[in-house]
Parts: sequence; structure tokens; C-alpha cells
Amino acid sequence: MAEVLDGLSQQQKSVSPKFFYDERGSRLFDEITRLPEYYVTSTELEILREHGAEMASYIGEGAALIELGIGSPEKARRLLDHLPDLGWYVPVDISESALDRATRELRAAYPELEIRPICTDFTRPLALAGLDDVSKRVLFYPGSTIGNLDPEAASAFLARLRHTHLQPGDGLLLGGDLQKDIAVVEAAYDDAAGVTAAFNKNLLLHLNRRFEGDFDPGRFDHVAFYNAELGRIEMHLRSRQDQVVTLGGRSFHFLEGETLHTESSYKYTTKRMQTLAGGAGYCQERFWTDRRRYFGVWYFSAC
Repeated sequence: MAEVLDGLSQQQKSVSPKFFYDERGSRLFDEITRLPEYYVTSTELEILREHGAEMASYIGEGAALIELGIGSPEKARRLLDHLPDLGWYVPVDISESALDRATRELRAAYPELEIRPICTDFTRPLALAGLDDVSKRVLFYPGSTIGNLDPEAASAFLARLRHTHLQPGDGLLLGGDLQKDIAVVEAAYDDAAGVTAAFNKNLLLHLNRRFEGDFDPGRFDHVAFYNAELGRIEMHLRSRQDQVVTLGGRSFHFLEGETLHTESSYKYTTKRMQTLAGGAGYCQERFWTDRRRYFGVWYFSAC
């Protein structure tokens, strides 16, 4: 709770995007991934479909594949189909319901595979005891989630993963959204059907349940825009009126037009991503992209 209350106390009020993902939020995000405007998931799946076998060759036999933020198991399946001799698959997610659904589906599809789900906030150290007898560990961090972090925080997060969970020669398979036409990006985060708006506002309902709040989503509007100076799309909830909201026993004042910043998603150049990972202790081995160069997947080894 302290993290949320601190964010709401800042001049620019903010809440971490990890609070999007209660059960309803996970379902809404699954719906977002199928929208025509939202190119991110379909493009990454295209890359995994076309290059999954080569990616699997970098992971190798007897490895532990640890997926951070599984959500839907579709991406994992693009790799697991090419990894019959994988040692362990470890899906990690903060949403217990999403993790349970994905684990059941994958156990049914790969009955011989050792699957060890972990329900936790993966920004904190993971309990990976028992994975020391594998050939190596490979962290799989798909989607554009790395872009939710400011560059300094992203570098610190990758460095923490490197030094807490990986040894030299272990790997990181990392997805990242690439810079592109601003109109394409903005449409992806403000779809015509309003699903992203519902997803954004659902965060308020999640906060109400978790921390005894009284946010009224009807008093906020969904706003998404590209910040060209910082190279990121931003999502906000803009207050439609002057109002006071209580959460966790504390009161927070919103002025009409004031926003609650709920998500940033940085868009990378290949050079910028390589520099970011290199500074965190990784060496680039391979890079894959789609024909439009909308999205990228990198394989880094731990240096």
C-alpha cells in the first residue's frame, strides 16, 4: 500500500501499471491484444512464429526457461514447441488467476514438461531454489513491459536480474517495442472500441478493492498521447471535476483536468536497447524483427 499512497502524494499523481492486473484487468488486456489497432502482441507472435526455432537453439537443451509476466501462454508455446528437452519452465505472474489459467493450459499441452509457476511481483527477487542443476537459466521477458520503466529504472531492473538470477553464459530473451509513426502508436493505446479506456479505468476499481478506496471511474476520462521528447506513450486518467478520493484511510484531492499517470511505454531504437542492456551486464547475441520493424526481440547473454 505504501507504494500506491506515495504515488498519489506526488505533484504528478501516479500508480504503477502492475495494478492493472486483477482478474478483470487480465481479461481486458487479453481483449486488447486482439484489437486491430494493437499491433504489439500480433507482431511479436509473428516474430516468435517465424524465428521460434532459432530462439530455442539459443536457449538449448536442459535449460530453465523463466517467463516474467506470462499473462497469456501463446508466446511461450511458440518456444516450447521447439524445446522438447527443456529442463524446467517457470511462469511468473502477479495475477494468480492469469497464472493458474496459463499453467493449466500449458500442462495439458506439454504433459511431460516440468512446470513450476510462481505467483509474485517479479520486480522483486524470485525464489528459484532447485534450478541449480539445469544447463543454464534463460529469462524470457516478452511484450513491451520493459518499456513501462523509465530508462534508469529499466537499467537497474535488468542489472538486478543479471546479478541476482544469472551466471555468465545464462540468457535473457527480451521483447521491446520499436519507434514508429506516432499515429500508429497512439491508436494502439486509445482504440476505437474503448477497450483500453475500460482497462485503464479498471485500475481504479482494483485499487478500491485492494486498499478500501472510493474512486469513481465515471469521474475520470482515459487519455493516451505520445511524448516525443521522452520517446514514450503515456496513459493517464484525467479528473472530470474537482473531487476528493479516499484510499487506505487517506484523502487525495484532484482538480478538474488533473491526471493520474497510470502507464508509460517507451519505444526503443535497436541501438538504445543494446546500450541499455549492455550497461546492465548483457552482451547481444541476436536480434529479430518483423517486416515493418514495429517490434524487436533480442537474445542477450549474461556477460
